[in-house]
Order: sequence, then C-alpha cells, then structure tokens
Amino acid sequence: MSSDLRGVARAVQLLTSTALGPYQSAVVRIGFAGTWLLFLLRELPHRRELYGPDGPWSWGMAQQLIAKNGAFTGLMWSDSTVWFEVVFAVAVLSSVLLMLGWRTRTMSVLFMFGVLSLQNRSIFMGDGGDNIIHLMAIYLTLTRCGRVWSLDARRAARAEAGRTPVAAPVAEQGATARGGAARDLVGPVLWGALGLCLLVGTVTDRVPVETWLLVLLWGTWASQGLWWAANRYAPRGEPRALLDVLANLIHNAALGVIMAEVCLVYATAGWYKVQGSRWQDGTALYYPLKLDYFTPWPELSGLLASGAVVVMLLTYGTVIVQVAFPFTLFNRRVKNVLLVAMMMEHAGIAVLLGLPFFSLAMIAADAVFLPTNFLLWSAGRMAGLRKRLHSRVRTRLPEQRHESPEQPRTLVG
Repeated sequence: MSSDLRGVARAVQLLTSTALGPYQSAVVRIGFAGTWLLFLLRELPHRRELYGPDGPWSWGMAQQLIAKNGAFTGLMWSDSTVWFEVVFAVAVLSSVLLMLGWRTRTMSVLFMFGVLSLQNRSIFMGDGGDNIIHLMAIYLTLTRCGRVWSLDARRAARAEAGRTPVAAPVAEQGATARGGAARDLVGPVLWGALGLCLLVGTVTDRVPVETWLLVLLWGTWASQGLWWAANRYAPRGEPRALLDVLANLIHNAALGVIMAEVCLVYATAGWYKVQGSRWQDGTALYYPLKLDYFTPWPELSGLLASGAVVVMLLTYGTVIVQVAFPFTLFNRRVKNVLLVAMMMEHAGIAVLLGLPFFSLAMIAADAVFLPTNFLLWSAGRMAGLRKRLHSRVRTRLPEQRHESPEQPRTLVG
C-alpha cells in the first residue's frame, strides 16, 4: 500500500511541477498555426465571398443560425466590410505570431478568436480539417505551448543568461524568468487593449454566446494580469509558485484532451469504416480515385486505381491502422510504426485527393504522439543545416589576388 501511495505522490508531483510534452505541444502549435495561415493566404483573393459580406451565406442567414446554436463569431458584431477586414487581418497576424511563438498565450487566444469567427460565420466552408483546427484552437489556449521553439523561450533564455532584461510581464508561458520581471511596456499595453476589446465585445454582442467561452476569455485575461503581478512583485513567492502549479495542471490536462481527441477521431473513423460494405470488400479507395472533384492528378489516380491488389491493401490497411492505433499507445515501437503509417496516409490524401489542409491538420494533430528523441534529433539537424548555410553565406568572399606563388590558400566553411 505504501508503494502505491508513493507512486501516486510521484504522479501528482510530476503533474504539478512539470508541463509535460513541451516539444510535442510546440509542434502542435506550429503545425496548426501554419496550416490555418496557409489556408487563409490561399483564400485571400476570395475571402469576402467565402466569409465576408459578398458570400452566398448572407449576414442575416448567419445571424439566424448563430442565434439558435449559440456559436461564437466576432464577425456578427458588425456587417461592415471594414470590420470583416479587421477580423481577417487579426486571424492572419495571430497565426503568424503564434507560429513564431511571440506572446504565445495572448496569440493563442487571438488565434482562437480568428478561427471561430471565420468558421462559424460560414459553416459550409471546409474539408474536414476545419473541424480539427476548430477544436485545437480552443485547446491550445490552455497549453503552455511556447516553452520551447518560440520567441518567448528565446527571450526567457536571454533574460536568464543576463544578456537582456527579463521581459514578458504578461503570462507568456516559458517567457518569464523565475528571477523576476523587469518593466516592459508591450505586455501591459497589449493586456489593457485586449481587455477593452473584450469588454466592448461582451457588452455589444448581438447574439447569445455560450457561457463557457466567456469564462475562458475573461479567465485567460484575468490570469494574465495575475501572472504579471506575481512576477512583478513576488517572483519567488508563493503566489508565483501557485500560479505555476495551476498552469502545469491545466496544460497537462489540455494535452491529455488533445491526445484523447486524436484517438477518438481515428477510432470513430475506423469503426464506421468497418461497417461499410465497400470497406469490407476492399474497394472503398477505388471510388474517390475516379471522381473528378478528388483527382487533381488524373493520371496518377488512374494508375493507382488500376491496381486491384494495391487498392485492396490500402483500403484494408487504412481501416486496420485507424482501429488499432488507440490500442498501441502503451507499446512505443508499434505506436511509432502506426504513427508513420498514418502520416504517410495523410500525405497521400493531400496529393491524390487534393485535400492538403485536411492532411496538414491531421498530421499536426498526430505530432502530439511523436517521440521526444525524434523531435530533438530533427531540431538538431535543422539547426546544423541552418548553421552550415549561414557559414557558407558569411564566407563567400571575393576572390583574392595572390601576391606570390608561395602564398598559401585558405578555405573556410
């Protein structure tokens, strides 16, 4: 019994003292922010027809629907074109800054605002990946996804090394050193401006909003202020330690929800496929390869569809991987093999069926299960490549004239 209690104590200590999966949460942050950014940039010329005042789904129709389902969208605060452009610009800018990890906590909330505002304004736009982005945008606001591979983390590292004063008085996870918080104008100004916008939006909202979303927005805003106060006046005191414990608990719970969500998506998809007759006889993959809407490369799709054995293996393999994946989480080797298979499957969907953003969203969601060693190895390789490229650029000097044949030649880089 004592050993069980010690195990429980160690688990509680781990959950409260550590934000688990910092590299996985960073990859999820970068993946979803990048996917949404690419989607917005692709649809930039058609943004008003898709989500704005020029679309077939009019502002009045959207207002009626949202009044019934209680969905949130900032685009329903006004039907003016100027307001739409502001919201769209916020969506693009927050995606860029979240991907870079600048003021990550704040940008995650603005990222959620942009995603919910656009997607709930026109619910018929999307290819399935929008549902995943919709959910992950909410979950990311609860994670400390900027502790590594972010501008916040770099600022914190420089502050701790004493090269720059500690910045980030607002609760940027991982961006505030434990030694205290120096005066920073950006954080308080950003906090005050967003609080004013949130107050105006809450008071003037024309349609009902779910209570949980208001609690999330106001709770996040209030926690930013508490975090700043703790770092400003008691950087090593109990309030700062308590906030850190709560942040770790919320992060770990949100990370667990993300993992459960991914497993649920694959489990439901796999078991629904099992019930389909086309999936049972191994011909389900053949039919989308023959639809013009899903064949951006007709020759490649036709070549794949012509092989009955290949179609059958891919059809059965898809079902097996999706059904089996949730049961392999406690076997690291099998889980990693199926994870690679699922990512390759989504890469194939992006190329063969012309659904790149759905595939990118699913790959970003799958990244929560990537091994830490692999992520660190990949980061090391990328850093090494960047250094080599940088050294080559710096050593491209003009050709020197030799004063004498005996002068040695030095090669650098």
